[in-house]
Amino acid sequence: MSSDEHPHNHHFARRSLLAAAGGMLMLAATPGSARATATGLHAERRSRGAARRSRISHRTRLVHADLHNHTLMSDGFGDPEAAFDSMRWAGLDVAALTDHSTLFGIGGLNDKEWARTGELADKANEPGVYTALRGFEWSDSAMGHINVWYTDDYIEPSVTGSVHKLYDWIAGRAGVSGFNHPGRQVLRFDEFAYHESMRHHMVGLEMFNNRDDFLFDGWPLQSSPLNACLNAGWRTGITGVTDEHGGDWGMDEGKGRTGIWVEENTRDGVLAAMRRRRFFATRVSGLRLDARADGVRMGRRLPIAKGDVKFELDLDRGTHWEGRELLVQVLRPGSRAPEVVDVIDAEVGRVTTFTVPLDAEDGDWVLLRVSDPGQENDSPGPAGHPCNDWGVAYSSPWWLTVH
Repeated sequence: MSSDEHPHNHHFARRSLLAAAGGMLMLAATPGSARATATGLHAERRSRGAARRSRISHRTRLVHADLHNHTLMSDGFGDPEAAFDSMRWAGLDVAALTDHSTLFGIGGLNDKEWARTGELADKANEPGVYTALRGFEWSDSAMGHINVWYTDDYIEPSVTGSVHKLYDWIAGRAGVSGFNHPGRQVLRFDEFAYHESMRHHMVGLEMFNNRDDFLFDGWPLQSSPLNACLNAGWRTGITGVTDEHGGDWGMDEGKGRTGIWVEENTRDGVLAAMRRRRFFATRVSGLRLDARADGVRMGRRLPIAKGDVKFELDLDRGTHWEGRELLVQVLRPGSRAPEVVDVIDAEVGRVTTFTVPLDAEDGDWVLLRVSDPGQENDSPGPAGHPCNDWGVAYSSPWWLTVH
């Protein structure tokens, strides 16, 4: 059989061609090179950002994370040997490699590469300082893509056969997962059909992926992925990721990232925070966002059925954003797009406090979107919707409950 007739041979031929390009990309970013010096200075400037302690919560510290990245081991261009160093050099505190697990292994991980990813993560991991994670992206071209972290093995769509069997597989392990670039694939995870066994395992929903805001992805043919996911019963936090396919992981400003509030910057500490949905999405480096509703931190249940709820928002990015005026939009369930029940002026560098009446009969979730009214959303929703401006950050939701 010729290489053209064998998909795996074609797969490795593609990698061989890309390896040279990836090596050239990373040569310029190797520590000690002119490129590394320039990007290192840029990273140092960005890393100043906001202080890592919240003004409204205690006992946790903010870490900046990128939980979704690719290498030559699937469809990326960069050498995996350089990925974790690149993300640490760029000022990230938590980083993951999540190469594709694809149908029949074409263009995706194999067992050797899965083991190699683990070895690279273990080598880069420095408890208390830098957390390096291994994961994989379950990738079905029609159903959707799902990231999985903290499992000892990986699985392909050809083995699971359906997204629901993938849920069964994840639920039988200690790992956690997240919906990726929701809406990009037409079936949208069987329209976000809820799976009870995943209640404690499905922790994330990407709102920022690379430079895109996915709040209205697919509009008007499809409803808001955020609205569809949370209305279906999923209790996901909100993440931002780079989804990097190049060779300069973490270096580019304006791509998604996640801020995680950890008790300790270790694998166990990051996992605990992810399970508690104690994180936010942004595409601005160095941003700090923490939020409480009636004293309850984002990502948790809010024990109220109806009444006025006091919100506190700690928003900061250091001296170069101090005093910058942004908007805070309070998002609630809608039929096809989230309802915005209030819009509040916020000043970066200060705690913003406001009160909003909420009623569980209108839906059980609420979250905050921070935006810049001076820029437009590249993927707008309904005409005149308040979220048609440029998204800066999303809090994770709260869930209203009487229990």
